Amino acid sequence: MNFRLVAAALFAVSLPACASAQSPDLAAIARSSGTPDIPGLKMVWLAPWGDLAKAHPWRNIIVHQTEGPVGSARGGALAQSKNPTRRGVMVWVETDGTVYWAVGEHLVPTHGDGANRNDNKYIDNGPTYRQVIGSNSVGVEFAGNYPDVTRGPTDAQVAAWRILVKVLRARYGIPLDRVYAHNWIDFKDARYCEGCALAKMAREWGE
Repeated sequence: MNFRLVAAALFAVSLPACASAQSPDLAAIARSSGTPDIPGLKMVWLAPWGDLAKAHPWRNIIVHQTEGPVGSARGGALAQSKNPTRRGVMVWVETDGTVYWAVGEHLVPTHGDGANRNDNKYIDNGPTYRQVIGSNSVGVEFAGNYPDVTRGPTDAQVAAWRILVKVLRARYGIPLDRVYAHNWIDFKDARYCEGCALAKMAREWGE
């Protein structure tokens, strides 16, 4: 028996199986429309993606944390989907890592406080002061830091964020240095730094 021929044949047979086992390209998925399956994310599509060319020109990402209890992301997202421009955000993340896409990407929810921080406490606020605002920033709300506002995100939220932030950046062409914590750009609750750990993680993970 020619073992070299057998080995070559087995290798050739294995190639399609290996190729099919590879996950789809995340950047390609991020440019799609509808309600795509995103590997590693449990997505609940309350508003599907539309034609990317018709999306609002998002330039930044602002990470928020709500003081709601477990389950509040779902409630917030449902309320947001019914009234898209209310105080809130486009994307909500539950404590179990479920991501709710609540608002069509051509609409602008009301979030942020006008980028009023100018003390350079966390980052250089020169480029952010009165510039990184709700109308040009995708808002992502992480639920669950109630009743202890200093409680950090859950492991499931961190795992979801690791993928979600890449999807958002790829879809809207947002540079890594334009991922911000709410507390970095606005004067917020002094008891804790809202969104800071998550924004810091995203920047440290890099490309």
